[in-house]
Amino acid sequence: MERVSKAFGGVRAVSEVSFAVEDGELIGVMGPNGSGKTTLFNLITGALEPDAGAIRLHDRDITGFPPHRVCAEGIARTFQSARPFAGLSALDNVLVGRFYGRARGDPRAGVREAERLLTLVGLEGKAHRLPAQLTLIDLKRLELARALATSPRLLLLDELMAGLNPAETESAMALIRRLRGEGVTLLMVEHIVWALMDLSRRIIVLSAGEKIADGPPDAVAADPTVIDAYLGGAGGSARRA
Repeated sequence: MERVSKAFGGVRAVSEVSFAVEDGELIGVMGPNGSGKTTLFNLITGALEPDAGAIRLHDRDITGFPPHRVCAEGIARTFQSARPFAGLSALDNVLVGRFYGRARGDPRAGVREAERLLTLVGLEGKAHRLPAQLTLIDLKRLELARALATSPRLLLLDELMAGLNPAETESAMALIRRLRGEGVTLLMVEHIVWALMDLSRRIIVLSAGEKIADGPPDAVAADPTVIDAYLGGAGGSARRA
């Protein structure tokens, strides 16, 4: 994205933010509440249209595309609060992503891929359960499998670990590492700072809608501007012991 801005009334939620994501990268996005993280994700995925700037995917300008076209181009996302289709089984939820995303085609191949993704995220044996029969972490896994089913070139993770206990957080982190190992390109927002620092090779920090840092986790954690804006002087605590 290049110099992307979005204002609501007189408040600039995102102000001239620029960055690029390389294939296979896992980039973390962090910042205090109100820093523009959700707006940034909504701009990238087409839920909001920028006031200025450009959003490109593999040199194709997708600025202003509606969400379904952004998905068809190859960008998918998860939500902090899982949003499954309540009346559909886990398998059918994933098939929706498969048949309406970037990868379509043979229905039988789609079913096989949906089953593979359920196994990948840890939902093997639960394909025919309804969302109401799943635990919180299983709903997060389902959200992830459905997004992956669209065959994204870029996957946005919005606080995948929110609400999870420590053991579940470790499980979610292992899953993210597995995706990274498979070459999935990831951009993730996460309030569990130590987990974000642990997983990411590069961190982007937003404050009041502006990008104030972009670099390796250790450098970002030691940046006085970041410490002042986000870590409140606890830069050392951002690193996992």
